[in-house]
Amino acid sequence: QVQLVESGGGLVQAGGSLRLSCAASERPFSSYIMGWFRQAPGKERAFVAGISRSGANTFYADSVKGRFTISRDNAKNTVYLQMNNLRPEDTANYYCAGSSYVTVRTTPESYDYWGQGTQVTVSS
Repeated sequence: QVQLVESGGGLVQAGGSLRLSCAASERPFSSYIMGWFRQAPGKERAFVAGISRSGANTFYADSVKGRFTISRDNAKNTVYLQMNNLRPEDTANYYCAGSSYVTVRTTPESYDYWGQGTQVTVSS
């Protein structure tokens, strides 16, 4: 059972930046594609970004392209989400997730393991 622990959330003003981290308990971490999702109150969980096993391929939701960057360090069993130019509409609980699929998926059902989430709040 893979355990994922997110950190790095918080309160930031619009235009600011945050870096989320997600540490995995299991090796080899490189066996899993990794994704970041977010869920705002009253809304469904939505795909934000995903990264392939090696880190060579990344995918983003249109709403975050050019502002967010996903990366991973397989030696440290950690995936990151760098969030720049944050907007109030980015406010949500952010979750990292791991999947055994070969290619990056954008639906929550495709992911087997989930962290507990970290809250990001962007004030206007």
